Amino acid sequence: MALVDLNQLALAELFQALVSGDHLDALLRIAIEEDLGGVGDVTTQAHVAAGVSSSAEVRARGAGVLAGAPILDRLLRLHAPRLSWWWNIEDGDSFVTGDVVLRVAGPLDVLLPVERIMLNLLGRLSGVATMTARYVAAIDGHDVLVCDTRKTTPGYRALEKYAVGCGGGHLHRIGLHDAFLLKDNHLAEDSSADQVLEAAQTARSHHELRFVEVEVDTLDQMRSLLDPADRSPAPSDLIDIVLLDNMAPDRLVKAVAWRDRHAPTVQLEASGGITLDSIAEVAATGVDRIAVGALTHSAVQVDFGLDLS
Repeated sequence: MALVDLNQLALAELFQALVSGDHLDALLRIAIEEDLGGVGDVTTQAHVAAGVSSSAEVRARGAGVLAGAPILDRLLRLHAPRLSWWWNIEDGDSFVTGDVVLRVAGPLDVLLPVERIMLNLLGRLSGVATMTARYVAAIDGHDVLVCDTRKTTPGYRALEKYAVGCGGGHLHRIGLHDAFLLKDNHLAEDSSADQVLEAAQTARSHHELRFVEVEVDTLDQMRSLLDPADRSPAPSDLIDIVLLDNMAPDRLVKAVAWRDRHAPTVQLEASGGITLDSIAEVAATGVDRIAVGALTHSAVQVDFGLDLS
């Protein structure tokens, strides 16, 4: 059975496909335990009368793209079930400073203990979605995909990759288990193109894979890898993507031209230190995909505040 193409799913379906309920529940338990310990919110217990009702609004203190609604829904259902809440906007929607994204009502002594956990989760994931949306906007007009990487927070990869989807990004492999990506650290100095192709064929024969990808550092490596001469199966039947690592735009242009002539079905992915300032120039070279670790490893948390009303 072929793996689901995650990039063809609507956001609600993407969340279901990516995020295991048991894994999410475990993450939320950790968040609760590290903030409340085994004692609870000692300040609220001492100062707020039990059962006093209140309502509150979660407001954005900066502009961005929302991500994290189903995570907060799960948090509140499990750990604050006496609260009621309503979303003003949906994941993937843009907001500006001052916008109310969420309204909450119920006992104040239930709301305050989960306030910071709510805001931290929403802020982190919206930060990833916002960073992704900026990169996607920077290559508007070019037929190229902005892809994420495995440079994610340990334990939070599924959530952060979901946030990339909220920002309009394209999901790369989820982990080491669902795609073949042979990089320089896998190769001995004397590894040949034929050995690489043999490894790709072995992986295809043993696993259902999202794709097969091989990293190269030079144009000569790419040509050697994809040269169809006297090979069966042809390299283009085994390899879906060639990763062009840290190549300058002029070399990317040459790689695209050679690919178009000799291996037109193989996609080319640029990677390595690509920034908001440089991504448009990379996109203009004609590559099909651009991998950007900064979508997750450099995303700045969006600031949200909870205001009682």
